[in-house]
Amino acid sequence: MFTEKELKKYAETLWWGLSTARTSPYKPGDFVLLRFDADAVPLAEVMFDLLIEKGLNPVPRQNMTTNMELSFYGKGNDAQLTDIPAGDREFVNNLSGLISLIAPASLTHLQDVDPKRIGQSAVARKFMRDIMEKREQTGDFGWTLCIYPTEALAQSAGLSMAEFKAQVVKACFLDADNPLTKWAEIFDEAEKVKAWLNGLEIEHINVKSENTDLIVVPGKDRRWLGVSGHNIPSFEIFLSPDWRGTEGVYYADQPSFRSGNFVEGVRLTFEKGIAVKTEAKTGGEFVAKQLTLDEGANRLGEFSLTDRRFSKINKFMANTLFDENFGGPQGNCHVAVGASYSDTYAGDQSSLDAAKKEELGFNDSALHWDLVNTEQKTVTATLKGGEELVIYKDGEFQN
Repeated sequence: MFTEKELKKYAETLWWGLSTARTSPYKPGDFVLLRFDADAVPLAEVMFDLLIEKGLNPVPRQNMTTNMELSFYGKGNDAQLTDIPAGDREFVNNLSGLISLIAPASLTHLQDVDPKRIGQSAVARKFMRDIMEKREQTGDFGWTLCIYPTEALAQSAGLSMAEFKAQVVKACFLDADNPLTKWAEIFDEAEKVKAWLNGLEIEHINVKSENTDLIVVPGKDRRWLGVSGHNIPSFEIFLSPDWRGTEGVYYADQPSFRSGNFVEGVRLTFEKGIAVKTEAKTGGEFVAKQLTLDEGANRLGEFSLTDRRFSKINKFMANTLFDENFGGPQGNCHVAVGASYSDTYAGDQSSLDAAKKEELGFNDSALHWDLVNTEQKTVTATLKGGEELVIYKDGEFQN
């Protein structure tokens, strides 16, 4: 698959992502969870070695295999789905970082499992994400993730393994002499876009394409983020809006795989912030169930735009990490139903408690599902005072 040199570049890029994503530097002795699928062992071994060289304490944990997931979600009773091993809360409370290596052996093995059972387990484990989020707000935690090519991913994307790997190499700049230099360049360009957007006093945003006409309200005390190191690759510029202001229709022309299910042509109709109608060409019943996972599952948690000049991804990859960063001829817009990102709060992160999140319209949910639109689009911001300004058109920011 990858050469030894490519694996080393990939690991170094992930270290760049992990250290960039955390607001305070890592110290020798910090614990970093290295979570990986079985097929990603070659990269996990190189990543483990690099963390050791950095003086950190890597904690390797392999994810469940396909058969384990089938057993757990298919046969597990309610107690087995929701019980948490003793010590897991303490373990997460002492983590300084997380690196996740995604390499699925199958994307459809859970298609016959009731998605509510998967959701039940996710809700029970949501507290771990909440702990990580709070530690990230204080600068004590950072995370990043990537994908490792597998036959299942390539086949689901309709690509050969060589084509799939080529997209990963190109997107992560593993073909460059020094990928970190390229990432630094993208980081600097993204900083310019974010500074421009954050300098605008936006009342609301209107996204228009052939099948989308959506109003999104950024909300009070928000900031645009992106290219933060959290995802490798990541080219998107995003924020978590005030979910209460979402109105209109959003259409995801790009298909997606989630919890073993294939979904295509998702259309969501929002009224007063709630997705009151869900439709899909394929997987409509699954979509409807996902949006009833909990109270916040049918609300908007993220709004994002990707500039085609940043991203070299031009193929469907059957994985959200790559698909939400699709460049192609028209860039992409994506929204996520479910959980918001607290770090898009522009104020003191340590002051953002549950009550303040609710007051500001940050959404809370065990779900976070990215839905991607790659159609030609125009995104217009209405500023305070009524002026309209096109901020994104034909796949490019207009700063």
